Amino acid sequence: MSAKDAVRNSILVTAIGFLAGAVSACVSAPPPPQNQMSRTKVETAPADLQLLCASAVAKASGVDSTKILPVSSSKLDSRTYQVELDASGKKTSCLVDTDGNVKSVEPV
Repeated sequence: MSAKDAVRNSILVTAIGFLAGAVSACVSAPPPPQNQMSRTKVETAPADLQLLCASAVAKASGVDSTKILPVSSSKLDSRTYQVELDASGKKTSCLVDTDGNVKSVEPV
């Protein structure tokens, strides 16, 4: 085997190695079981309760309600949700119950 052939073979083997690595990187692992997915562990507040909190924050802060955005929410107990809102850059937390009663509005 000549030196040219050895260099070609070396380049070919290297190229195949890189190609195999690139292809293997495209293969994804199977998703975790439903009970292990973090998204299923948190129950978010219904949209109407998030909007009630946005209105309460608008009233309390004097910020235009169109500038208030709910960014996250979670269920605290069987009847209470916590909604985190952004009021023109100011983070605010709101507690609301399932009957639509706003319990508190506080800056974070």
